[in-house]
Amino acid sequence: MSNRTFTIIKPDATSKGYTGGILDQIIKAGFSVKALKWTKLTKEQAGEFYAIHRERPFFGELVDFMSSGPIIAAILEKENAVADFRKLIGATNPAQAEEGTIRKKYAASVGENAVHGSDSDENALIEGDFFFSKLERF
Repeated sequence: MSNRTFTIIKPDATSKGYTGGILDQIIKAGFSVKALKWTKLTKEQAGEFYAIHRERPFFGELVDFMSSGPIIAAILEKENAVADFRKLIGATNPAQAEEGTIRKKYAASVGENAVHGSDSDENALIEGDFFFSKLERF
């Protein structure tokens, strides 16, 4: 089990000015930021990042959405990072997310759900490697 996970603050949240509130909630939950990047994905990059969903009916919409505006990518550290972060962000559907979770507070819908969180230690490493070189991690 790793003590690191990966997140993206998605274009819907950055465009609405939620970045500071989301980062504050993450830090107050005991996560330390080990890498942080403000960037914008091209459609090609978004397609590569979400390639696992290529055959799903929502793939095109997901790529369009994730390349529609700036994002914040981050590697976070805390004991039991992946599971604790998934609990902090809440259910994909904000209507089903628990009170106090990031998605309950900041997400508008299943498609515009404010944040991405890795679903496993393996994917956290793969996703972090997509955005950050070894020199950008602390």
